[in-house]
Amino acid sequence: MQVRAVAKSIGMSARKIKPVADAVRGKKVEEALTLLRFITTPAAREVAKVVKSAAANAENNLQMSPDDLRIVAISADQGRSLKRFRPRSRGRASPILKRQSHITVVVDEEE
Repeated sequence: MQVRAVAKSIGMSARKIKPVADAVRGKKVEEALTLLRFITTPAAREVAKVVKSAAANAENNLQMSPDDLRIVAISADQGRSLKRFRPRSRGRASPILKRQSHITVVVDEEE
């Protein structure tokens, strides 16, 4: 049985989170958390939180063994964008998009 955890409105773009998500896709949960601990980007901390949450959901809600859990699917999707403007010369303005993202992690027991 697959168990999922979702973190919404993470304050960084999905473009920065996707390489970290690709690094841990298909790995065991313990191995993924060890790998995320040594990745230096701030995105690794956010992905680690969601992986821990998915493992805790599997352990507490469905009594799955945490040692047998594997990350089946992980995705980082684009969320809402805060739209701001920066003043420029001659009365103009240029847009600033402060992007957000949603992280989804699906774990399942190994056979």
